[in-house]
This record gives sequence, C-alpha cells and structure tokens, in this order.
Amino acid sequence: MTAYRIEGKPLILKSPGMRLALVCLVAASVGLSMAIISISKVLLVVTLLVVLLRGNRAASSGAALQHMWTPLLATVVVLVFAVSLLWTSAPLDNALGAIGKYGKFLLIPALLALIQTRREAVYALIFFLGGQIFLLLGSWALHFHVPVPWATSNMATTASAVFSSYLDQSIMSAVVAAVFWHLRTFAPNRFLFYAAITVSALALGCVFVVFTGRTGHVVGIAVLSLAIFFALPKRYRFASLLVPPLVLVVVFLSFDKVAQRLSAVKSEVVAYSAKTGQESSSGTRLKFWTTSGEAISQKPLMGSGAGSWVTEYNRIEQLKSPLHQSFGAQSHGNPHQEFLLWGVQLGVGGILLLFSFFGAILFDLRKMDRPIARAGQSVLLALAVSCLFNSSLYDAYIGDFFCVSLGVLLAYGFHGREVTLGQHSGDVQHAKYEDRLIKT
Repeated sequence: MTAYRIEGKPLILKSPGMRLALVCLVAASVGLSMAIISISKVLLVVTLLVVLLRGNRAASSGAALQHMWTPLLATVVVLVFAVSLLWTSAPLDNALGAIGKYGKFLLIPALLALIQTRREAVYALIFFLGGQIFLLLGSWALHFHVPVPWATSNMATTASAVFSSYLDQSIMSAVVAAVFWHLRTFAPNRFLFYAAITVSALALGCVFVVFTGRTGHVVGIAVLSLAIFFALPKRYRFASLLVPPLVLVVVFLSFDKVAQRLSAVKSEVVAYSAKTGQESSSGTRLKFWTTSGEAISQKPLMGSGAGSWVTEYNRIEQLKSPLHQSFGAQSHGNPHQEFLLWGVQLGVGGILLLFSFFGAILFDLRKMDRPIARAGQSVLLALAVSCLFNSSLYDAYIGDFFCVSLGVLLAYGFHGREVTLGQHSGDVQHAKYEDRLIKT
C-alpha cells in the first residue's frame, strides 16, 4: 500500500488498487444508469487531480498524455468552450450547463493518465465490454418480454431500452458489435474467439431487430461497411465505394424495422418541404439545421458562445414570426447535429476544432496494433456519423459512452504498443548480444 501525500497531508488515493477500481467502475458505468455514470465520473476526476498533484509522480501516469494528441485536443475543447463565456449570448446557467456537458471530454485524458500499464488497460477493457454485454442481454430480455427489474428507462417496455433511450442504445450496440468483431483476434482461446463473434452478432441484432433508432441503423450500416472494407484484400479496395450502398440495400430488404423507419424519412421530408405544418422527427431536424446555419452565418468568426444555441434559435425564429413560442434548454437544448451546434457556439473555428479532435484520434489510432486501431476507427466512424444526426457529444449518456470507449481503447492500444515495442527492442538487443558472442 502506498499513501500519497502533498505538504504532509494524506490524500484520498491510498493505493494503485483503488485507482484501478475507479477506472474499472467508469469503464463499466457507461452500460449502466445515469446516476452511476455521474458518480463514477466525479470520482474519476477527483482521482485524476490527486494523481497529477501528488509529489514524485510516476512517469507512467503521464506517458500517454505526452505522446498522444487526443488528450491535448480534448483539453483544448473544454478550455475553448470555457473562454467563450466571455462573449456568450446565453444566460449564465445555460452557458455553465453547456460547459459541464463538454466536461466529459476530460474523461479521455483522465483515463489515459490513470491507466498506467497494459495489465490495467486489459482490466478496463474487460469491465467496459462486460458492462456492454450486461446491457445487450437486458435489451434482448425486454424484447422477448422477460422482466428486467433493473431497467429504469421509460422506454423499457415499449422500446427495449434498459437505462436510456432506444436511440442511444442502438448507436451503442452498433459500436459494441464493431469492437467485439475487431478485438476477437485478441481472444486467448477458441471459446472466447467465438464468444466475441456471438456478442457481435447479438449487438447487430439489437441494432436492426430490437431498436427502431434510425441513427443507430445508419451507424450499424457504416461500421458493417467498414468491417467489410478492412476484410477486403488490398487489390479489391477500389470496390469499397460500392460496399455501403450494397449493405444498405441488404439491410433494407432484410429487416422490416429498418425499412419502415428509413421509408418514413422520405415522407417526413416531403411533408416538411410542402409546409403542411405536420411535425415530425426529420422535419424538426431540418428546421433546426436551417436556423443553425443562419446563426453561424451571422457570427461566423467567434460564434455566440457556450450554451447559446437555444437563445440564438429563439431570436432568429422570433424575427421570422412573432407568433414563435420560445422554448428553453430543457426541452430542446441542441439542433440534433453536433457540427452545427459547435458552429453556432464557436463559429466556423468550432467546426474546425471538432474536425481536429476527430483527426487527433485517428492519428493516434493509426500508430497502434491493427485490431485495436480498427476497433477504434470503427468507434470514431460511429461517432462522426451519429454527430451528423444528433448532438452525440453534447448529450449525456451517449456522449459519456463515446468518451469512455475511446479513452479505454486508446489506453489499451498505447500500452499494448509499448509492450510490442519493448519486445522488439529486447529481441534486437538479444540478437546483438548473440552476434558479439559469435564474433568473440
């Protein structure tokens, strides 16, 4: 046991075991209730502060932070939103609430700092995947009308969502399917190898059979297309452009829920274009997106500041029609499109910042071993696609899921790469030693 102290005062963190336990709690919590997620996030941030402030800090706690771009960009995102308080048009409580929502970005550097060895990364990954299996089994049980006492979602009986909404869980299921598929090669034995494939199939089944979330359907098609792309020999990669439409057609013809939900998009868009006054999911999004584009065009350089989307939307719509009924951040706090949301708050630079964050993740992933890199790229693709139709990083639960999943995968890939490089270095040194012996 190690007791860490600063200026002679004992700190909360008493042992590496406690640090690892908190990491595993956070990794597993994104498959559980919002209350557990919130508590685990607070504990993780407190633990991170303890580790960073303690004297004689272990070198391994900062290695990932020093050699990766993702934690730096995640921190910059939070700082930029905090600075935008200086010019925000939103009420202070809305602005601070928005910054709090984007504070989840700090989960990524926190996990990278607190996961200090490959062994700890393995534990974090196991708890993350275990939490997702627990969630999948609960959804399938609800689908077959099996009572799930811990299901707290108001959509539990109507949409088979255990803790959140069918929209969140459909996206999460698509991501989990991709992660299990790409990491199956890490299985130490044949049983776990086929178990990973089975879980991947169950997760995809949740996406296309159990849930009705259209964003989840699109994300499922995207990660499935990417998996096929990775499986194709390099000489056939040119045909990869045909994969997404072919997968879309197969899924559309094979699953009734997908066909019904995607067909509804056409009807909703036509109704919105005809200005029938009939409200729909697609129509509401199109209205939000159009007004968001106007807000960005009015303040393209610095935006309107953190938490300003509701204020700007109401202002613009009020100018168009005095009969517009303003709504608050609690009812509609975002335009259901992450890129436009950042554009309204931070201007064009905000959109570029979001692209830079995605680019940093991709850059770090490409330096890792192939299975973890492909799993991480699938998560990144799922995040980018879901951000086209929802504010997935702004929203709770699904945003926490993406930040934790990326943090755990990046930590596993980073420390796994360290081991690989260390083994390679050891082999080289051993070969040089044998060569000297032969010459002698």
